[in-house]
Amino acid sequence: MNITVLSGSPRKGANTDILVSAFIEGAESVGKTVNSFRVADMNMGGCLGCEYCFTNKGECVQKDDMTQILNLLYKSDALVFASPVYHASVTAQLKSAIDRLFISVNKPFPIKRTALLLTCFQKTAEEGGAIMAVDFYKGFTEHKGWENAGIIIAPRLDGKHDIKGRAELEQAKQLGCDI
Repeated sequence: MNITVLSGSPRKGANTDILVSAFIEGAESVGKTVNSFRVADMNMGGCLGCEYCFTNKGECVQKDDMTQILNLLYKSDALVFASPVYHASVTAQLKSAIDRLFISVNKPFPIKRTALLLTCFQKTAEEGGAIMAVDFYKGFTEHKGWENAGIIIAPRLDGKHDIKGRAELEQAKQLGCDI
């Protein structure tokens, strides 16, 4: 099984990266291949809505770092989105990458399953937008016809490494095994 992970955290080595690492550890422990991208570190523009991909066999007019991701998505069985919650949703960096998945309208990805990994500062998942991020994820993946394999929300993360030792890391490992 091939899995692509798109992580939208702009903070290297922080809680979202640690959560993603736990997921990857679980997936690789059962022989799955994982390609992970920190989209905040990549050079990519947002979708232009130009519909070039409609008339060019799913090829994007933009030649940037998203090309590498798109090429792997055409070989992926599963796609995982990871992000801290910023202003009631996923980060702008991840949202930009998600918008670029518009390319799959005329050339669908073989993806069957997806998962969402969220970290947030708030005391509960219901506070501060984690639920709005989940609703966006569910709507988007349902529209694509992808099965939701799981959602992990890690609340109460104030410091950069507060997730260490938390139950959500074991949950992410298990999700990596199960996806």
